[in-house]
Amino acid sequence: MSKSLRGFKWLMGTVVGVSLLSGCGAPPAEGESTPAEATEQAQGALTAQVSVGKASMAASERVTVEVTLTNTSAAPVSLYKWDAPGEGLNEGRLSVSRDGQPVEYTGAHFKRVQGRAEDLITLAPGQSISGPVVVSDAYDLSVSGTYTIRYELEARAGVTALASNSVSLFIEGRRTSHEGAQAMGTVTAQGLSYSGACTSSEQTTITNAYNSAKTYSNNAYTYLSGTPSATSRYTTWFGTYSSSGWSTVKTHFNNIKNAFASAAVVVDCSCNDSGTYAYVYPSSPYKIYVCGAFWSAPNTGTDSRAGTLVHEMSHFTVVAGTDDWAYGQTAAKNLARSNATRARDNADSHEYFAENNPSLP
Repeated sequence: MSKSLRGFKWLMGTVVGVSLLSGCGAPPAEGESTPAEATEQAQGALTAQVSVGKASMAASERVTVEVTLTNTSAAPVSLYKWDAPGEGLNEGRLSVSRDGQPVEYTGAHFKRVQGRAEDLITLAPGQSISGPVVVSDAYDLSVSGTYTIRYELEARAGVTALASNSVSLFIEGRRTSHEGAQAMGTVTAQGLSYSGACTSSEQTTITNAYNSAKTYSNNAYTYLSGTPSATSRYTTWFGTYSSSGWSTVKTHFNNIKNAFASAAVVVDCSCNDSGTYAYVYPSSPYKIYVCGAFWSAPNTGTDSRAGTLVHEMSHFTVVAGTDDWAYGQTAAKNLARSNATRARDNADSHEYFAENNPSLP
């Protein structure tokens, strides 16, 4: 991904509480919190309220929920603009299931530049910000059924893990935004091509990054083809060693290297956002959209163009289906220590393992 699209990233030190309230006045289902109980789940400086206006949605209707963030503290609180209502909140921070079974996230995975002041929104004490979140643009709602929606936030530095109560509504099945785009892993052509009016100079830059990404993924797979053990390189990025964990990561890199070697990869140059490296739609292999920050990154090394391509390739469902649980080297290392399972599912962890900078044995 992007360095950021499937993650709902809050600033360090900001704790967020969430309540999901049904706007139709229906009583909570068995096991759900009442509105009062949901409100009590809110903790820390920010609270979030999610509401829905209807108990059911027809196939022709766009499924949305309203999100309101409120600063309940006595001091200003900052968050990234893509985590605020109005930016869509479509980075997989909602947990959506149908009749008890999780549904696929179909929205984009973005790799974003972290830490830019211009990407921050600051809420003064008592200030709120509200906006819609379009669920039907980011989740597979192709089958009719009762859908349960919950907001979740993973634990990270200065932020405790939390999960809201759930809201349920009947949704009539509809075509997904990217239905029919998935190639199911079938190679129709080989090599690299371009779209989005890439200039000749940009094509050269992409080709160099593509070849370096091939080298990165081949080297990573070769490393993992050695004797499985608790090496420093493995444990730094993927946590406590286990033979099954090692095998999972090895399979991921086998698929990544094979995709670079034989898939019809298309790199699109139409995105100009300077705060984003790249993004993909996981169910639409093998198209990678590169953005403004991609061009200013080094070809190799930490957060490089080649590493970005590895990161994005890992997101495709037919490749490794990774998520974005943590962004940046520090957060990825912390994730490896706290949750090895999620580290093995984290795109940045795969990128940093492949870049291996600084080099680890």
